[in-house]
Amino acid sequence: MSGAVAIFAVGNRSRGDDAVGPLLLDRLRVWLDDRGLSGDFELFEEYQLQVENALDLEGRRLALFIDACRETTEPVTFGPVGATALGVGHSTHSLSPGAVLGVYPRVTGEAPPAAFVLGIRAAQFDLGSEPAQATSDAMEAAWALLCSLCRCPSHAEWQTMATIARTPRTQIA
Repeated sequence: MSGAVAIFAVGNRSRGDDAVGPLLLDRLRVWLDDRGLSGDFELFEEYQLQVENALDLEGRRLALFIDACRETTEPVTFGPVGATALGVGHSTHSLSPGAVLGVYPRVTGEAPPAAFVLGIRAAQFDLGSEPAQATSDAMEAAWALLCSLCRCPSHAEWQTMATIARTPRTQIA
């Protein structure tokens, strides 16, 4: 294991807007290397989160989950996520970030690290398609935030950024 911060990019590169997480991860890998920050982070690309990802959190102080998001009107969302129960389903091959955090104490006996979700608005997931222009634009906004997060990888800083991200733009000006 390396890096105090685990960053998970969830998505399928072959399914249009679902590729935004992996595409941001590619860009982040180069950005971190260029700045000599790679040792502080470990990057994971996943089609779907699974129970095994709980073990990737061991020894981390922060975790970030990046994913395409259908259920948002905002181009980019960012906020904390807490542990949830493992949902009752037919398999454990697709978990939410909260469910991965919920598995962690069952496996290690310890509390999971502080975790956040960076969501990018997405609308089309057709096989073989490229991300839509609106999603690519949202990805650029997410990129700026992601760089800020990686410049200040602390729980307090990310909590502050999450508060700012939730503040309506009319209150910031």
